[in-house]
Amino acid sequence: MSVRPHTVETATPAAASATPAAASAAPSPDGPTGAVAAVVRTAAGDQDPCCGAPLPVLGRDVTVPLVTAGEVTYAALDYAASAPALQRVWDDVAAYAPYYGSVHRGAGYLSQLSTDLFENSRATVHEFLDCRDGDQVVFTRSTTDSLNLLAGALPAGCEVFVFETEHHAALLPWASARVTYLNAPRTPGEAVRTLESALARRDPYGPALVCVTGASNVTGELWPVRELAAAAHAHGARIVLDAAQLAPHHRVSVRDLDVDWVAFSGHKLYAPFGSGVLAGRADWLQEAEPYLAGGGASRKVSRRTDGGVDVEWHTTAARHEAGSPNVIGAYAIASACRALTEAGFDALVERERHLIAKVRAGLAEVPEVRVLSLFGDDSPRVGVISFVVEGWNSSHFAAALSAEYGIGVRDGLFCAHPLVRTLLGGDPREAGECGAPEDGPGERSEAGVHPAEGRGRSLNAIRVSFGAGTPDEHVERFVGAVTELVRHGAKWNYRTEDGRCVPAV
Repeated sequence: MSVRPHTVETATPAAASATPAAASAAPSPDGPTGAVAAVVRTAAGDQDPCCGAPLPVLGRDVTVPLVTAGEVTYAALDYAASAPALQRVWDDVAAYAPYYGSVHRGAGYLSQLSTDLFENSRATVHEFLDCRDGDQVVFTRSTTDSLNLLAGALPAGCEVFVFETEHHAALLPWASARVTYLNAPRTPGEAVRTLESALARRDPYGPALVCVTGASNVTGELWPVRELAAAAHAHGARIVLDAAQLAPHHRVSVRDLDVDWVAFSGHKLYAPFGSGVLAGRADWLQEAEPYLAGGGASRKVSRRTDGGVDVEWHTTAARHEAGSPNVIGAYAIASACRALTEAGFDALVERERHLIAKVRAGLAEVPEVRVLSLFGDDSPRVGVISFVVEGWNSSHFAAALSAEYGIGVRDGLFCAHPLVRTLLGGDPREAGECGAPEDGPGERSEAGVHPAEGRGRSLNAIRVSFGAGTPDEHVERFVGAVTELVRHGAKWNYRTEDGRCVPAV
């Protein structure tokens, strides 16, 4: 059924939970109309993202203290780990919150409204990904959860092919299958040839799956997904796309890329934590045992005369969504999908290219900085750039960016240990940990020069990442801070605490 809500002229997150007027303004299951649209208009103001302005995100005005005294507006440049929620998404969720109800289980108005909202969110994601007729959209907790769900649905005897360059979420879930790990390619063409060669040696009659990223979470480089999908299908294999880093930056079309499944996370797509998606072909998912056993996944349950239990499981996406689902998380993902679609990926991509060029040009002016790349400097990429600085431990450098400049980046191995070690000239088979070495980064000299590399050296890197909500000032401040730290050293002393470099008190 379709629940048609009332509308009001305006609403704010506070009013949505506090005033009787807002309480009559339920969100539409079809998208942000009425109160939700009013909130979006209020949040967006006069900014036009198509004209180069960043999209409004939460936290854009947050100030943080500096160890050198004073405060500064925080520059969130760790989008590859978790992007800040779009203000629109947050406002959509706030407008819905008073109408929260359990889905698929109640006759009451709020339950029916929430059910409509949940299922329409599924339809929105289906459209956002340009899925085929018959493809299923399963809501999960994250990309990791999505790929583990698919791993549990593999047919018996399935072979899996995965490059060592993958994020651990795509590298590790396949323990129950026969896995072939492929060496890191150095060009997109080599990636396709490497996969074709491996697939040519497999059992031609058994099931097979290829798992590949759309954009590297370490280098930001775009992978030749369409060509890899063609190679997989030519050899009778299926392919799943890890779009965690791709979907927030570029349009993802299941039809155009011809992938069998796609997985991504809400918290990288400008939605809050705790939600993800696995979308694609239904047959393996329908034939597999439910990811979790419980209510919602079961259609009929009855006792047998021998005392046991018979269960008939759903064949829809509900089969793998047992328990009370994360309705707010699903709605938040759908809201983010609508917001990005309406902003226009062409405009978002163009603006991001501008930011990427600005960062890369700035880093190129610092000889001590080496940007990590798999396919080369000219390779197309999203707003993810990793680098090392000669003479610096990466944890120390990231700590100084935060404590002295109010800039948040990531340091370490980025849950892609084999890839980072390959890029840094180490052995990808070597076990390693992120963070600062136990002996610490060393103390700065009286002249303010950074510590020598020998004492703080480790096979870790620094990653800066940005996206639709990043203003130019943040990347400009980052480039200036890198330049200043390399030339003049840190202004503060740092020590190692629980594997992390922190300012010494």
